Amino acid sequence: MKTFGTALVAALLLAAPAPAQVVDLAAISCKDFLANSKDNIGLITMWLDGYYTGDDEPAVVNFEKMKEKGAKLSEFCAKNPTVGLATAAEQFLGK
Repeated sequence: MKTFGTALVAALLLAAPAPAQVVDLAAISCKDFLANSKDNIGLITMWLDGYYTGDDEPAVVNFEKMKEKGAKLSEFCAKNPTVGLATAAEQFLGK
């Protein structure tokens, strides 16, 4: 029974969620942005698009348009790795 308890505790500790990753979008460069996982790049792009979308815009997510904006942002960042992500995003996601 002691072995079972030890195994259970070990399993629970191993299953604990990883610490949350925090990204300061005002401070990271395009190079840092592109170094993220594909999922994180998508999440960051969605957040940036929401940030740059004005309050008067309808609450609609156009995935095709988002894909196009993300591709343009990623292409720009690949060519300009030292540019800040916020500066790059303004060009492609700003009004």
